[in-house]
Formats: sequence, structure tokens, C-alpha cells
Amino acid sequence: MPAELSAEEFLKSDGVLLDTRSPCEFQVGHIPGSINLPLFSDDQRKEIGICYKQQGQEAAVELGLEMVGPRMVNLVRQAKRLAPNGQVRVYCWRGGMRSGSLCWLLETAGMKVNRLIGGYKSFRKWCGDTFCIAKPIITLGGLTGTGKTSLLHALGQRSQAVLDLEGFANHRGSSYGSLGLPPQPTQEQFENQLALAWDEFSGDQAIWIESESSHVGLRHVPAALFSQMKTSPVVLIQRTLEERLDILSKEYGDCELAGLIEATQRIERRLGGQHANAAVENIRQGDLKPAIAIALVYYDKVYQREFPRPDVPQVAVDLRGMTDEQSLEKILVAADELKPALAIGN
Repeated sequence: MPAELSAEEFLKSDGVLLDTRSPCEFQVGHIPGSINLPLFSDDQRKEIGICYKQQGQEAAVELGLEMVGPRMVNLVRQAKRLAPNGQVRVYCWRGGMRSGSLCWLLETAGMKVNRLIGGYKSFRKWCGDTFCIAKPIITLGGLTGTGKTSLLHALGQRSQAVLDLEGFANHRGSSYGSLGLPPQPTQEQFENQLALAWDEFSGDQAIWIESESSHVGLRHVPAALFSQMKTSPVVLIQRTLEERLDILSKEYGDCELAGLIEATQRIERRLGGQHANAAVENIRQGDLKPAIAIALVYYDKVYQREFPRPDVPQVAVDLRGMTDEQSLEKILVAADELKPALAIGN
């Protein structure tokens, strides 16, 4: 018999992750790192569902067996190719017949199998519970263009604990945020990735998170996590406007002009028609800095409206004219000043 494991046990166990659900189910969301080995295609799953409603469970089961039967050998061969050591972890939606059937088949073929109790649904519950676990956070704050993301990555290279929300979301968090990046994951998959990352953090080490609104592009930060972010102490990065323009010009300098123009036109109402038109004309001429300066007037107001947070400890860090290494050292010194505020429950 396969080992029946809770979500926490399942995630920590060994073996290749196999998701037995249909391709559409898998696309919406899956346990990160898993491979789709569907028992049924999307159309077959739909057909079985109709059969279940019209004729009952027994008829649906028979139809499913009829569909899977000719593919049993191929399923075993695929599983063995994916897991040469013969060890797999299997799940379906609720830990029911699909995962149970594949577990029986693979175990009969001599493989070692672990099965997720409650299926993907129980994993999703585990994700929600995981975000409720309080952990020490330091928010890396600052106006748009102060280089927070690159500093966050540098902190990670210094063995600091880092949760890169924009990296998981494939978005920089503004109208321009998707330019040059892959499509955003689904909301479910965004949460799944964050949950596994959040679970990895342990002990008293501070977790660095870049200041964000509750949404990163079209993806929203899980409420339990965002609640912790809002009350976390802040290291506030400060740079000159010229430095910010330089940083943003380098970041977006390789983007297609059409994408930059479209992103500017999306916020035309907020910039004002005259300013938006001026920014678009600058972009068309390949002169990004004046266009960025116009956009920053709006984004600075947004940041100052959303991130006052007067009730949380803050340390301002002036990085004007500093090298990357100097900036990092100064940020880490500021973090030391905030350590007393990091105790959970403060």
C-alpha cells in the first residue's frame, strides 16, 4: 500500500511529484515542481463528469476505466522515465480515485509511492495556514527608482533571507511592470510559490521584503502575509531624483517603445492629458528620462499615500552617491538598529 501522507509530510518526503489531474486543472495551479501525468484529458474529464451526473458513480467509474485501460502501460513507462529511482509522490484534486488508481498501478509495477491525503485541495489549505505563521520581516522601502529590487537581490547574495514578491509575480508593480517579463502566473500558482518559500524561512533571521501594495500587477498578496508586511519595520532607501532617473532608464532602456507608450497611455488620466502626451512624445524620440520624470510625479504620490505607516519603526538610509557595496553595508547597519522591533508580537 502507498504511504498516505499529510500535506506537510508529503512536501518533505522524497520522490518525483506527479499530478494526476487534467492539463487544465494543472495549468490553473499545482504544487511547484510537480509534473503533470494526467489520467484523463480535459475532454475525457468533462465526459466522465457528465456521465456521473446522468448515470451515477458506477457508470462513471466504468467509463474512466475504459479510457485509462489502454494507456496503463504508457503511464507506467512515463512514470519510470520521470523517476528512474522508482520513487514518486502522487496527488489528484481531493486524494480520491485518480491518485488512488495511479498509486495502485505504479506500486504494482514495482515503484515506491507516497500519496497526498486530501490531494491538491489539502495542499491549498496548507498554503493558507502557512501564511498565518508570524515571522520577522524587514520591509525595504523607498520611492520608485531607488533600486529596491536590485538591493533585495544583493541581500540574497549576502545570505540574507529574501522574499521576492515581484520575482514570483513576474511583475514590477506598476503600469510598466510587465515589460520584458514573462506572463504572470495564475493567482493560485503565485500563492503556491510564495507559500513554499515562506515555509522555508525559519528561526529568528529577518526576512527582507520589498515594499508593495496589496497587488503586484494582477496578482494580490495573500491577506495574511500582507497583514504582516504592513506592521513590519522599514529600511527606507533615499536617493536623488537624478539617480532614480538613471536607475529606471537602465531598467527600461531595452524595452520596446510601443510597450512603454502603451503603459504610459494606461495612466493618462492620472498623469493628466498634457503630461501624458509629453511623456509619449519623449518616448517616441527615444528620450526616456523626461518621460520617466513625468511618470514619477504620479508614482511618488501613490507611494506616499500608500506607505506612510507612521506607527512602525523606520530607519532612513541615504544612499546618494554610494557604490553598490557601500549601499549594502549601510542597509545592513540599519537593519541592526531595527532588531529590537523584530520580535514577533511587538
